[in-house]
Amino acid sequence: MKYKYQSPIKFEYVGKPMNRVDAIEKVTGQAKYVTDMFFPNMLHAAIKKSPIPHGIIKKIDTSKAEKLPGVRAIVTGKDVPYRQGIYLVDRPIITPDRVRYVGEPVAAVAADSLDIARQAVELIEVEYEELPVIQDPREAMKGDVLIHPDLANYDKLPLYNIEPEKNVFHHHKTRKGDVEKGFAEADIIVEKEYSLPQMYHAPLEPHGAIAFWDYNEKLTVYSSAQSPFTLRNLIAHAFKLPRHKVRVIAPYVGGGFGAKAGINMEGIVIALSEKLKGRYIKLIYTREEDIRAVVRQGMYAKIKTGVKKDGTITAMEATLIFDGGAYAEYGTNVVRAAGYTLPGSIYVPNLKTDSYGVYTNHFLGGAFRGFGHGELHWATERNLDEVAQVLGMDPVELRLKNLLKPGLTNSMGQTIHHDTGDPEACLKKAAELIEYGKKTEPSGPRKVRGKGLATLVKAPAMPTNAGSAVIIKFHEDATVTLQASIQEIGQGFNTAVVQMAADALHISPDKIHFVTPNDTDVNPYEWQTVASRALWTVGNALYRAAEDALNQIKNIASQVLGVAPHNLEVEDDRVFVKYRPEKFILLKDVVMGYTYPDGHAIGGPVIGRGSFVPEMLTNLDLETGQGNAAAEWTFGAQGAEVEIDLDTGELKIIQLVGVFDAGTIINPITAGGQVVGGMIQGMGPAIFEGIKYNEKGYPLTVSFTDYKIPTIADIPDDIKYDFVQTFEESSPFGAKGVGEHPMISVPPAIASAIYDAIGVNLRELPLTADKILNALDKKN
Repeated sequence: MKYKYQSPIKFEYVGKPMNRVDAIEKVTGQAKYVTDMFFPNMLHAAIKKSPIPHGIIKKIDTSKAEKLPGVRAIVTGKDVPYRQGIYLVDRPIITPDRVRYVGEPVAAVAADSLDIARQAVELIEVEYEELPVIQDPREAMKGDVLIHPDLANYDKLPLYNIEPEKNVFHHHKTRKGDVEKGFAEADIIVEKEYSLPQMYHAPLEPHGAIAFWDYNEKLTVYSSAQSPFTLRNLIAHAFKLPRHKVRVIAPYVGGGFGAKAGINMEGIVIALSEKLKGRYIKLIYTREEDIRAVVRQGMYAKIKTGVKKDGTITAMEATLIFDGGAYAEYGTNVVRAAGYTLPGSIYVPNLKTDSYGVYTNHFLGGAFRGFGHGELHWATERNLDEVAQVLGMDPVELRLKNLLKPGLTNSMGQTIHHDTGDPEACLKKAAELIEYGKKTEPSGPRKVRGKGLATLVKAPAMPTNAGSAVIIKFHEDATVTLQASIQEIGQGFNTAVVQMAADALHISPDKIHFVTPNDTDVNPYEWQTVASRALWTVGNALYRAAEDALNQIKNIASQVLGVAPHNLEVEDDRVFVKYRPEKFILLKDVVMGYTYPDGHAIGGPVIGRGSFVPEMLTNLDLETGQGNAAAEWTFGAQGAEVEIDLDTGELKIIQLVGVFDAGTIINPITAGGQVVGGMIQGMGPAIFEGIKYNEKGYPLTVSFTDYKIPTIADIPDDIKYDFVQTFEESSPFGAKGVGEHPMISVPPAIASAIYDAIGVNLRELPLTADKILNALDKKN
């Protein structure tokens, strides 16, 4: 592995394949998830859900349910007069007075068995006064019906702009250069509209939680949480508790994709547990409940691009209107991240972007793998293709001419540096992998094929104080227990962090044990497991913890060996003198302190500590969007080859390719798994995924019978990927994220391939057979 810029660490294990450290536990069933957890005398919870999308609760009668044998507690919104929210505190734990989507919790029951709890829920009677239903965020912005009349009074972070009279929970603005001047300089202007629906995360494990409130007023919550410390903070804020009175334990998590990043249904079992101190209460969502819990936001976009005849982009104006659903959840920051990242990996000197998060009576929209970037790239990459078509220019050449390169500035005014990444290398490599420009034969008559490419960029969307901490604890035999609080949700972090620790400590990976589960009373602080930031932030904290531990070891050994600490080296099982390797002391005789023959002891036990906060971040100006909200960027490019049946409109994906500049690839196996899995997941919104509602706002896709995700039958036989490894200088390991990026630009790449095959532009996801046929009919 060669880098232009060298790491301070000698890599022996980083960059090499290594089997997952959690593999045996998972394949044998030893790994425990919340669903697998049971406690003596545990009670089970069920939820009474709203059957209507919008209305006032006139009356709730729980008397019949209270009389059912085995029912131990019932809570309604009046019992839990609190709201929750990570950036905007707008969502009740159980709604007390108004329902805003079908499936919203209006009451909950704890009972001796799940069957009894569900029977009791059916006995609860609720009377509603129905209100007008708003499904289109563009209509919601007119303000004729206010979904949150009290929006102006909600607690929120100061970096978000609310517009209560328009149902807008955040309006992000980017103003760079002079957009009117840029359009005046353009020879051609292309303005089009694009859209996509809400989308379900579809993790293998649905949301689940167990709450236990002891008699000392200490609350313990077991949760399928991506971010235990954030969940602890949100629980403490919602229930008005001191943080030391809240303990969150997150065991193994069966996928999250952002759905489990904040707080969701935990408050419901907490409220029941508060009534029944000393009893564990468990709630596991059904698949239908999980689909209703949180989704990716839908979006409507208008993109206007000005360009010279030679392909030089002079200006862009963009409006993104997100369907945030009933509550903002992570949507506030999704809207912000999309707003400050647009136009992606393309340099635009004059830019105006307005990104809106808008309430509707749909399921609440939260974080989703890509965090607004899949949405924005669908619009901008499609628009770039249409610009190229008007120019008569190859769309790849148009991108190559306008890519962000060192010395240029992005939408926030950040200057791109040599270690930011190499989008040009990504795009050229992707074109090479898919053999761009080379036609392949279709599988039969009346079928045609096409190829398309799209670029992407993403940075971690995080606050300025998003810190990580690591503890390295040596044991008597010189093995190590490693503690960091990034949650393993399938991305392979546990394995990668062991590899990094092995190289940082100069010991074998088989001597390092990574602690699972995460426990906020035991583990060091971690902001969140989101934003593809773990290898970067934890990597920095880990390096500092390893240096701390090694310095302690050398200080002890220096007294024994009679040389200065800087003349010592640690290697596997020894501490030795650099210029006299034969002079050494065993590591196991140092890490707990060294004991001389006369019994005199010095030093130890060795416990290394490290922390990291990205100090280069700043808030963005609320009126211009200028500042530094992104510490590091990952560029990429993706390609697709498709085959279309001209008679049926059936779309088949022949191949997918992806190339990403994620800095140092810590583990090629797990990184490759992330890329392949992400591209397959990206096929879903491209070809058939989307939450559907009828004209009255009632959801139609709340089970896997109706909501389809890619299966083995849909996966192309040919999936290729590669990495461009530009060393990230702000990390001692040179690494940055690649977890979210592989699904971001799959849809626009497929749409580009469709145009290459049949010469029609599709601007609305998903790219279904009926849309293809309709487009062909209009063309012909």
